[in-house]
Amino acid sequence: MSEKNTYEFLADDPSFNVKPVMISLIIGAFFAILNETLLNIALTTLMEKFSVSATTVQWMATGFMLVMGILTPISALMLQSFTTRQMFIGTMTVFTIGTIICAIAPTFTILLTGRVLQAVGTGLLIPIIFNTFLLIFPPERRGAVMGTIGLVIMFAPAIGPTLSGIIVEHLGWRYLFITVIPFALFSILFAFKYLKNVGEVRKPKIDILSILLSTIGFGGVVLGFSFAGEKEAGFLEPTVLMFIIVGVISLIFFVFRQLKLPEPMLDVRVFKYPMFTLATVLFVIIIMAMFSSEIILPMYMQGPLALSAATAGLILLPGAILNGLMSPVMGKLFDKIGPRKLIIPAAIVLTGTLFALTKIGMETPLWYIILGYILLMLSISAMMMPAQTNGLNQLPKRLYPHGTAIMNTLQPVSGAIGVSVFISIMTGRQQQYLESAATPSNPETINQSLVAGVELVYFIAFGFAVVGLLVTLFVKKATPEDIASPTKMNES
Repeated sequence: MSEKNTYEFLADDPSFNVKPVMISLIIGAFFAILNETLLNIALTTLMEKFSVSATTVQWMATGFMLVMGILTPISALMLQSFTTRQMFIGTMTVFTIGTIICAIAPTFTILLTGRVLQAVGTGLLIPIIFNTFLLIFPPERRGAVMGTIGLVIMFAPAIGPTLSGIIVEHLGWRYLFITVIPFALFSILFAFKYLKNVGEVRKPKIDILSILLSTIGFGGVVLGFSFAGEKEAGFLEPTVLMFIIVGVISLIFFVFRQLKLPEPMLDVRVFKYPMFTLATVLFVIIIMAMFSSEIILPMYMQGPLALSAATAGLILLPGAILNGLMSPVMGKLFDKIGPRKLIIPAAIVLTGTLFALTKIGMETPLWYIILGYILLMLSISAMMMPAQTNGLNQLPKRLYPHGTAIMNTLQPVSGAIGVSVFISIMTGRQQQYLESAATPSNPETINQSLVAGVELVYFIAFGFAVVGLLVTLFVKKATPEDIASPTKMNES
């Protein structure tokens, strides 16, 4: 066997320098993901600047999530059609162009156009990173590497609102984009010099019908559930129902189409691998619990607890930062002890924490909220990336692009579903409480109705966590089918 073929993975090849590749990808990912939350705190400022309504300005967030939901499934096709360098430099260039447009935008329409281009870059970038690291690193080293990705994915959104508040207050909203531009350009130049191609370009056949069904399906579901959280009638709104029904029907046809194609755009056969399927179920439950908490807890703290938005953000900051910082630690533990000893205890902590949050009320002390959110985010850090890594580890190499695309598509989809469902549940319970109250317009009664809604949301989230805990009992260390063991490699 030749020297070139001796190594199953590039990280095992002493002549291959892994660090520049990791630095290129991680720098780009950090600033792309940072933009997901960087703008949230500036929405009120943008409403005043461009004289637009809250519904209109919300498209800065909804549009971003929608584009990611549409593009991420197509990433599997693109990862097989272009080299690593072409994909990364291309997506970062699109992201940078979008950022520049946002920085100089004279109207809201142009600002939204730039935001859409940012979403195009972000939606394609994360699957590139996952797929590249799966190809470079062997399964026994992936936990630590995926933990580093987890640090970026969790830490960037965590500091986004705090950083945004400082920039908007002292420099102005345009600097939310201006400060990102030099880092994005550096990432492109660094990648141009150091990033190397990994994997093979297969040029699969493009199926236009699959792309159309995927776009309508994932786009319809994300849009429908996003609108459900905004409309007064919620899921009973005809527009919401139409989007969701059309989206679900399109996805059903999309799945059947993929099973018939010799070269599917998104190979749903990844769900034949049990560890990947279990990881997907856990991932959806975790994302729903995390996204809903990030929306509902601030509403609770600014309502019944009468805290300012800034104070509410600071209370959640320790948990969010710890979640990011502990992700690499959890990754290394995953490499050493495997998934079960990590994921099962974390699922128990998550379940217990969500049950504890069902007990919050009008007089709940702040330390209770801080501790609860810290435990919530720490348990998520011990579950999400290890479960993802273990699930992807079971897939053969040819399915890496499809596995990473499916995992990353589920993030905006699960987020949109989780937020809209839980907000609908909360507002429905609030309405019930107020209808039965003697003094429904009393401020204290209104706050009590919000507490009742939050308690119900966390009780239902607790139910999901129990399902997740049961799922973790079936998790075992995944063994890839098509990767040679060290013994076999030495024999060859």
